[in-house]
Amino acid sequence: MSAAAQPACAAAPVARGVRPAPLIRHLGRVPYEPTWQRMQQFTAVRDAATADEIWFLEHPPVFTLGMNASRTHLLDPGDIAVVQIDRGGQVTYHGPGQLVVYPLIDLKRAGLSIRDFVGALEQAVIALARDYGIRAECRRGAPGVYVAQAKLASVGVRVRRNGSYHGLALNVALDLEPFARINPCGYAGLRMTQLSELSGPASVAEAARVLEPKLLAALGFAPVTAA
Repeated sequence: MSAAAQPACAAAPVARGVRPAPLIRHLGRVPYEPTWQRMQQFTAVRDAATADEIWFLEHPPVFTLGMNASRTHLLDPGDIAVVQIDRGGQVTYHGPGQLVVYPLIDLKRAGLSIRDFVGALEQAVIALARDYGIRAECRRGAPGVYVAQAKLASVGVRVRRNGSYHGLALNVALDLEPFARINPCGYAGLRMTQLSELSGPASVAEAARVLEPKLLAALGFAPVTAA
C-alpha cells in the first residue's frame, strides 16, 4: 500500500487543543480476567471529572473472543485459557512479550469518534515502526497494523457511557506459535509478525517507552513530563 492510499483506513484525529496528560500506569504482567474486570469497574463508575488513564501491560497466555466472535475460529486452543469478553472483533491471543495498551478515555470529552480513536491507536503504532525503519500500514475494514502481508498489532475496543476500554495488542518479542491455533481476528491463514523480527525493539519495556509519547500525541494529549 502506498502512502497515498493510507487514508482509506482510519486516520489519526485532528487534535482539538491539547488536553492534560492522562494518568499512565505500567502494570507489568497481570492476569487477564481481573484486569478486564478492573477496566469494566473503572468505566462503570467514572464521571465527567474522572481523569483518563492509559494502562501498559502484558498478559500470561490467553485467547480472547469478542462478543459476537465465532468459535469456529478457535482451532486448537490446547492448554491455553479461552475467555469470551465484551469487545468487538473475533479471536486473538495475548502472551508474554506482547505489549498490551488499554486507553480508558472519555471519548465525548476528548471529541473523538470511535473511528478517530481506533485511528489514533493504529497511527501511533505506525509512527513507532517508522522510528525503526519499518514500513507499517493500516487496512480498510480490518483494524490493526500490518507489515507487508503480516499483522503486527491488533485493535479491539468497547465504548460504554462514552468511556473506552480494551484497546491495542502490539507484538514485540513473543512466541507466535499460539496464533497458529486460531484464525487470528477471524482470518484463516493470517500471518503474524513482531517488532523483534523486523529490526525493532526486542523488549516490551522499550516498545512501551517509544509508543507512549506517540500515542499521547495521536489522542491529542499533552506529553507526560518527568517529575
